[in-house]
Amino acid sequence: MTQTLHVQIKSADRSDLEERLEAIDAGKDVDPSEPTLSIENLETFGRVFRSTNLELLEAIVEHEPESIRELARLVDRNPPEVLDNVNELADYGLVELEENGRAKRPVVWYDEIDADLPLTTKSGQGPKANA
Repeated sequence: MTQTLHVQIKSADRSDLEERLEAIDAGKDVDPSEPTLSIENLETFGRVFRSTNLELLEAIVEHEPESIRELARLVDRNPPEVLDNVNELADYGLVELEENGRAKRPVVWYDEIDADLPLTTKSGQGPKANA
């Protein structure tokens, strides 16, 4: 069964997602509606979902690495850089880091991301472009 994380651009409110993840970890029944992560703005969305981070998420889902070091080997990158990226993803609730002995095991609970990217602001004007 596909587990989908919905992502939208609007003021960030991660409390619902964090509470949902804690309930799942505790083995509690959770509302079957799919969780939504709000990202503050398009610039932040672009930073969080840049290609290097998406590559890490794909590797975590496909290979279920036992550590950051193993994940770094899978994507052919330096472990400290991968750790920085994984910590950023964890800050947004996109990755959980489970203790695995002395290592930290990156885990995601979803295997698909659905993004809602508005092309206009609520006032009806398009977003300002940076040159």
